[in-house]
Amino acid sequence: MSTKQFQETIDIPEGINITVDKHMLGFQGPLGKTFKSFRKIPIDVEVADGKVTLKALGKRKRDYSILHTARSLIRNICEGLTEGYTIKMKVVYAHFPITVKVDGKTILIENFQGERAPRKTFIVGNTKVIPKGEDVVLTGEVWTDVTQTAANIELKTKVKNKDHRVFLDGIYIYEKKKGIEK
Repeated sequence: MSTKQFQETIDIPEGINITVDKHMLGFQGPLGKTFKSFRKIPIDVEVADGKVTLKALGKRKRDYSILHTARSLIRNICEGLTEGYTIKMKVVYAHFPITVKVDGKTILIENFQGERAPRKTFIVGNTKVIPKGEDVVLTGEVWTDVTQTAANIELKTKVKNKDHRVFLDGIYIYEKKKGIEK
């Protein structure tokens, strides 16, 4: 592979401002601001003239794939700060009605399979969690934070030591889309 392929240039969308401080990138857009650390990702990042230039530090196939991963992270953050992301989850139960409550940065899943103590999981980043009856709506600007919060909720309601084909109780993702739903 030629060294030209180990450099990637990304155009910054209008309305997004990106700053670099060593390995920390700061993003500011219409929906808010966020930061992403590139300390553990072996690439050089430069911001100039409305473009972000990424350069791989090596010349192997692995370095090429890391470069494109970094490109995807930056594109997703820019897209999220202009449009946002929404994930909808469905509360499913057969006998014991499950209730979902938000207490600060903690999500409480009460009465799961008749348990007395609520199951607790945490909200990642600036994700907003809104329980609406049988649905739980997660919205936010950073895709990785929104999806990780949804995964945490789904894992907390995983049924153990029972046949998962019969015991279908839980909270499951049924829709993912761009744009923040009100």
